[in-house]
Amino acid sequence: MAARSIGSLTISFGLVAIPVKLYSATQPASAISFNLLHKGCGSRLRQQYLCLKEGTVVDRDEMVKGYEFAKGQYVTFEPQEIKAMEEAGTHAIEISEFVPVESIDPVYFDKSYYLAPDKGGAKPYALLTEALKQAGRCAVGRWASRGKAYIVMLRPVGDMLTLQQLHFAADVRPASEIEIPKPEVKPAELTLAQQLINQQAAQKFDPAAYTDELRGRIQAAIEKKVEGEQISVSDFPAQGGGKVIDLMEALRASLEKADTARASTAQLGPRMAPKRAERQPAKPSRKAGKR
Repeated sequence: MAARSIGSLTISFGLVAIPVKLYSATQPASAISFNLLHKGCGSRLRQQYLCLKEGTVVDRDEMVKGYEFAKGQYVTFEPQEIKAMEEAGTHAIEISEFVPVESIDPVYFDKSYYLAPDKGGAKPYALLTEALKQAGRCAVGRWASRGKAYIVMLRPVGDMLTLQQLHFAADVRPASEIEIPKPEVKPAELTLAQQLINQQAAQKFDPAAYTDELRGRIQAAIEKKVEGEQISVSDFPAQGGGKVIDLMEALRASLEKADTARASTAQLGPRMAPKRAERQPAKPSRKAGKR
């Protein structure tokens, strides 16, 4: 199924305007979600808001938003007051600077989008994409949508421009707030650790090599339930983990394990390398009475 655009934007690149279409880069709809049901009759439950003082259900038209400025003390805002403070939406991204891609710590990354050239934008789109690739830089600018202001980063991925929403500095907790102990690292331990890293090194990250095993287990359990089968905790492998008693011994054992895995991979061939896969959904049962 072809991707559907979720909006249109214009990128301001100096005096050049580049019309683009916006596409979501992720698929949250593919996640498995559960609904809350009444255990007695199986009906869906509806969320309600209770007044803590009166103990009564409050309808939405009786609600007002408030900010707690002191314990138990609030200042309230009407919907029109909040609306007046919101950022005016814009269909334009004005580039303010170009910075090295590696200068933006991934901790600032938020949502990701794909950008494609809109009508009349193919040539300037290709120009900006190629210029960014050759410069080794990304574009940083501002964008306002749905009442909020965002910092955005435009970076090339192949022949495509991607839009990455960034967190503001105030939204990111400083790493200095976390206290990290500094024990002595022995040269022998460091050597073994580096050998282990080299053994498991790859030229690039391949996201297809990793699968969501939890989703596979849940989907398999759902299929069993739909077919009327019972499931038990023993159906799923236990997640275990032992304590590291000796660091050097653990590193040596890890190196030996990596050597064994690499030898097995070489025997099977590159296309038959062992890979952890999702558990496949259970096949529909042919037995009568399962529905």
